[in-house]
Amino acid sequence: MTGDFIAVLANPSAGRGRHRDLLPGVLRALATAGHTVRPLVAGSGVEAEHACHQAVADGAAAVVAVGGDGTVHRALQSVAGTSTGFGVVPAGTGNDFASAVGVPRNPLEAAEGIAAALRDRRDHRFDLARTRDAHGARRWFCAVLAAGFDALVNERANRMRRPTGPRRYDLAILLELARLRARGYVVCVDGVEHRFPAEIVAVGNCASYGGGMRILPDADPADGLLDVIFAAPLGRGGLTRLKPRLRHGTHVGDPRVTVLRAREVRIEAAGIVAYADGERLGPLPLEVSCVPGAIRLLR
Repeated sequence: MTGDFIAVLANPSAGRGRHRDLLPGVLRALATAGHTVRPLVAGSGVEAEHACHQAVADGAAAVVAVGGDGTVHRALQSVAGTSTGFGVVPAGTGNDFASAVGVPRNPLEAAEGIAAALRDRRDHRFDLARTRDAHGARRWFCAVLAAGFDALVNERANRMRRPTGPRRYDLAILLELARLRARGYVVCVDGVEHRFPAEIVAVGNCASYGGGMRILPDADPADGLLDVIFAAPLGRGGLTRLKPRLRHGTHVGDPRVTVLRAREVRIEAAGIVAYADGERLGPLPLEVSCVPGAIRLLR
C-alpha cells in the first residue's frame, strides 16, 4: 500500500442523495491518513472505472468508494487482485458488501477507519467473485449475482423511462410477475451439472443484495467459496410468499430451495441477462469463480 494519494470515487446520487452533504467531512477524515485526497471526476460508470484504473496506475495508496454497491462494483474493477488498498464509505440505498465485511454504517466512522488503517498499515483480505462471459470478457463482483426473476426485473426496469424513482422498479416487478414462467437452467457446480426449471437462481460472495435481502444467509466473503441458490418452480403465489422471507434468510428452509457451495460455477439459460451488485453484466452463459483474498480492505 504505497503511494502519496487516496483516490475517492463518490456517487453524489447514491442513497437518493441522502449523504451528499457528508462528502466534505468524509474527505477531511480520509486526509488524516497523511495522504493527499484526490476526488475522481466521472460522468458515467465507464468513466468512473477508467478514473479508478488510472489512479491505481498512478500509484494510489488506496481507492475509496463513497456510495452503494454499484459504486463499490465500479471501483473494485481497478483494485481487485492488486496490492492497492480499498476502502468503502457506505452511502447508498443498498450497502450489502459493506455490511458483510464489517464496515461501520456511519459514513464518517467508515472514513475514519480507512484513514486509521492506512496510518497503521493494516488491511483485511476478503474474497471476490470473478465472471467470464461467452466472449472471454471478465468482471469482478463483491456481493450477489442475480440470474433469475430479480435479473429480469432489473432488465425491464432499466428499459423503462417512466415512472421515475422506486415506482419504476415496483412496476417492473408487477409486469414480470404477470409473465412469470420457470426457465430451463444448466448450472455446473464444481464440475457437477444440474439441470432444472426455476425462477430463482443466484450466486453470492456475500449474504445479501438489494439492501438487506438475505438471499444467501450463510455466505461468507472470507471462506474461499461461493454460495449458489436455486428453487423448484414456485409460480406467482409461491414466489410472492417466499420474497418476504428473504429479509430474514428463512427461505432456505423451504424444501423447494437448494443451496450449494462451490469454487466455480457456470450458469446457462436462454433469455436471461445477469446482474451483479445491481449492475448489468450481460446475457448468460457466465462462468463465476471465487478468488480468495482478492481485495485488501481498509477499515
